[in-house]
Amino acid sequence: MTSQGHIPKTAPTKRRRRRPRSLGGLRARLLFSFVLVAALSALGTGALTFQQARTGVLQQSQDTVVNQFRQSVDAAVLELPSAPGQEELDSLVARLAREHRTQQWNVLATYGDMRAASSGLASLDGLTSELRASVETRPVAVFQRVRTGNHSSLVVGLPVTYSGDGYTARTLSGLTLYLIVPQKSEQAYVDALVTAVERATLPALGLAALLALLLARGVLRPVRALSKATRRMADGHFDVRLRVEGTDELADLAQAFNDTAAALEESITELRRMEAGARRFAADISHELRTPLAAMTAVTDVLAEETPGLVGDTADAVHLITEETLRLARLVDDLMEISRFDAHAAELNLDDLDLAESLRRTLAIRGWPDDVLTDLPDGIRARVDPRRLDVVVANLVGNALRHGGQPVTLTLRRAPDEPGVLIEVSDHGPGIPESALPHLFERFYKAGPARSRSESSGLGLAITAENVHLHGGHIHAANRTGGGAVFTVELPLRPHGKEDPT
Repeated sequence: MTSQGHIPKTAPTKRRRRRPRSLGGLRARLLFSFVLVAALSALGTGALTFQQARTGVLQQSQDTVVNQFRQSVDAAVLELPSAPGQEELDSLVARLAREHRTQQWNVLATYGDMRAASSGLASLDGLTSELRASVETRPVAVFQRVRTGNHSSLVVGLPVTYSGDGYTARTLSGLTLYLIVPQKSEQAYVDALVTAVERATLPALGLAALLALLLARGVLRPVRALSKATRRMADGHFDVRLRVEGTDELADLAQAFNDTAAALEESITELRRMEAGARRFAADISHELRTPLAAMTAVTDVLAEETPGLVGDTADAVHLITEETLRLARLVDDLMEISRFDAHAAELNLDDLDLAESLRRTLAIRGWPDDVLTDLPDGIRARVDPRRLDVVVANLVGNALRHGGQPVTLTLRRAPDEPGVLIEVSDHGPGIPESALPHLFERFYKAGPARSRSESSGLGLAITAENVHLHGGHIHAANRTGGGAVFTVELPLRPHGKEDPT
C-alpha cells in the first residue's frame, strides 16, 4: 500500500466506472448530421430538378398547343366570311374540335352576342375575367393554366384580326376563339417525376446512412483508441502510446498525446527515482541511528535513576535529555516502520481474537482505562494482527487524549451494511479544521501550529492508516455534530483459519 502524497507504482485499487454511452454520443451525432445533410441535399436537388423538369414539360406543352391552335385557326378562318353568322361559328368550333379530338380540345367562339362551343361548352364561366379582357383588347394570343381540384387545364385565348379584305394579325375583327385543353398527360408525367424523386430519395438516404456509419467508424476508431489510452494512463500505465496514421487533425491529436505521455512518463520516472532515493535515505538513516540511540537510551536510563539526587539546572537538563532521547527513539522507530511499508515488507500475523478483550488490553497496558469511556460488547471476533491492531487503537486514543477533549470514547460494533466491524474513537474537543481533514493521514502532517512542537513525530496517523489498509480496511476522520472529532476504522471479518495473502 502507498500512503497519500506518494506516486503510485501500479494501477489504483479503485477502478473508475465507465460512463454509459448516451443516445447523443459522437456516433449518433455524426450519423444524424450526415443523414440530415444528405437528406437536405437530396430533397433540395430533387425539388430543384422537379421544378425545372415540370416547368420545361409544361412550357413545351404550352408552346405546342398554342402553335397548333394558331395554325388551325389561321387555316379555318380563311373560309369564313367577313361577318360570320351563328352557323359559321358552329361549323368553325366543330371543325377545330374534330381535327384535334385525340387531344380533347374544347373550343369556344364569340362574335358580338353570338356564342358557339364544342361538346356543349356554351358558357364563358370557366374563363377568368382577366383572360377575356386581355383577349378582347389585345391582338395577341393569351394563355393561362387553370387548376380545378386535382386536374389542370390550359386555356388559350386567340383574337382573330384582319387587314383590308383579308384576315391578318393587325386589327381586331371581333371574332375571338378560346381553347380549353386538359393536361392529363403532362400531369401524369409530373406525377411520375414526383414518384421517381421520392423513390430516389429513400435509397439516397440509406446510402448516406451507410456512408455516415463508415465515416463515423473511421473518425471514432482513433477517438476510442485515445479514450482507452487515456484510461490506461489514468490507471498508471504511462508507457501507453497511440499509432499515428495520416496527417490530419486526428493524427496531430495522437502525436500530441504521445508527446504528452512521453513527457509525463519521464517526469513520473524521475519523481519515482527521487522518492525511492528519499525512502532509502530515511531507512538508512533510521537504521544507522538505532545503534547510537541504544547507547544514548542506556545512558539516559542511568541518569534518570540519579535524577532524585540532582537539583537545579542539572536535574532539568537530565530530564530534558531523557525526554528528547525517548522522542528521537520513537521517531526512528516510526521511520523504520514507514520504510517497511514502503518496501512492501510489512506482513500480517493474523490471530483469532475477541476484539473487545484486545481493545481493553490496549487501554490497560497504557494506563488509560479510567481516562476513556468504552462501549465494547463481547462476542465480536475477527482474525487480525494483534500488534498492528494495538498500534491502531493506541495511536487514535492517544491522539484524542492529547489533542481532543474529555470524555474520550472507544466504541466497537458490527458494520451495518457488510460483514465487518467498526471501531470508533471520539472526543469532545475543538475538532479538526476542515482544511486539515483531507491531509490527516499524510506523513509528517500536523493539523495546527500548536502541534508543530508536540512530542508527536507526525507519522502516527500515517502508520495507523497503513496498518488499517494492510488489513484490507478503511479509516475515516470527521467532526462530530456536537463538537469534537471522531475516527472510524472499518475492518473486514475474515473466515476463521484463512490467512491474508500479504
